[in-house]
Formats: sequence, C-alpha cells, structure tokens
Amino acid sequence: MGRKLKVGIGGLGAIGLTLARAVTDGTLPDLELGAVSARDADKARKNLSAIGADAPVVPLESLAEHCDIVVECAPAAVFETVARSAIEAGRIFVPVSIGALLNHMDLVGRAKETGARLVLPTGALIGLDAVRAAAEGEIASVTLETRKPPRGLAGAPYLVENDISVEHLNTAKKVFEGNAREAAKGFPANVNVAAALSLAGIGPDRTTVQIWADPEVTRNTHTIRVEADSARFTMTIENIPTEENPKTGKITALSVIATLRRLTAPLTAGT
Repeated sequence: MGRKLKVGIGGLGAIGLTLARAVTDGTLPDLELGAVSARDADKARKNLSAIGADAPVVPLESLAEHCDIVVECAPAAVFETVARSAIEAGRIFVPVSIGALLNHMDLVGRAKETGARLVLPTGALIGLDAVRAAAEGEIASVTLETRKPPRGLAGAPYLVENDISVEHLNTAKKVFEGNAREAAKGFPANVNVAAALSLAGIGPDRTTVQIWADPEVTRNTHTIRVEADSARFTMTIENIPTEENPKTGKITALSVIATLRRLTAPLTAGT
C-alpha cells in the first residue's frame, strides 16, 4: 500500500473537528491528518488532544505546505487565504464555503496551470448527480427553495442590510428571491447549497433561489426543482441542524467525509 494522503483542515469548528476525528479514528483509513488551522490555536490543540490527534496547528496560508488535500471549513471571510495557497501549491482543494468560490472563479483557471483540483462536496443538498447529468443536455430552469427555522437565518447580511426581521414569526416569511450569486452574497453562512447547485447545473446567474424563514420547520429544508430536456424532477431534503451552529446541517460534515473517501476509494457510485 502506498503513502497515505495527508489532509489539512482549515477551521476547527463543528465541521472541521468532525473531519479531524474521522481521519484520526480510522473512519478514513487511507488518509492522515497533516495539519490544522484555527483562529484560537490553543483551543485547537486542546480539541485535537481530546480526540487523540497529533498534528501541528499552523496559519491558514501555511496549511498547504503540510498536506496533499486542503479542506476549507473556515468563515467565508478567510476563504481566499486558504484557497489561493492550496491552488498555488497544486493541492486537492475541498471547500465548504462554496458560495465564496463564486467571487474567486479565477482559481479554476489557475488550478489548470498549477495542477491543483477543486473538488466540491455536495454538502447539505441532494441530487447534484442528477443535476450534473441533466446539464450534459439542456436545462431550462433550476429553482432552489430553502426553508429554515428563523434563528438559523438571524444575522444574515441581506437581512441586516434590508432591515428584515425574522423574530416572533407565526407564519412562514419569504425573505429573499433572486439568483444563486445574490443568495450566496447575502446569506454566506446559510446557502452554500445554492452555489453548489448552480455550479453543478446552469450557473449562478440562471439558478433561482427562494429563502424562507419558517417557524413551523425544525430542520433546514431544501427543495430543488429542475426542468430539462432529459427529465423533470423535484427533490427535497430535511437536514438536522448541528447543536453548535443551527446554520449548518449535520449532514454537511458527513458529505465532506464522503468526498474525502471518494478520493481514495477503489469503487465509487454516482455520477
């Protein structure tokens, strides 16, 4: 068996720590933890020690020096720092803040020059394999309807800028309708799914997004509707929010684990 691939994790919050544990405990046996980056280095060291991980805590811009795969699960504000260093080093780059990628699509061209790869996890969504397949033909429209408990949307830049309140709601309230590029900008912690969907299908400017604050839902719910020359389909997923961060579903970290497993697996299923 060859050398294990080293994974670097940028951000050690709910998602990053779950990934670190999966690499450390043998859930991903063909990978090893190369390094992590975190805003609070001391806390990160304590968390790593608690799960039995022995890896250095390094600055984001240095992460790519220690690994073959860079996973970004940090705040969107530092996306470019970790992304650009990974691409320049020719690494496999797995971003969680996919919405932030829409503002840095030059990285795709640069990856062709450096030999890097951008591998986007499905995240909290469903059916990107079907969307990718349909995109090989002609897609007329793609719509994403997102419904979240109001507290999961609180503080989003779009709501703050437009003075939209989601407090004390008794019925569902549509707080946004626009394209995926606008949604990713206005709700950077909530709708990375919109960016992922748009990149799998017809692009961020043609993908329509609706966002609802709904007091009657307890799970982050995403419904995709696609009209194409090959198929018409509607898919809904109801994600359980993480205890640490209600903006993020538990399945997001599992999706990244599945993506990492796929990088080394002898057999993969799905488009």
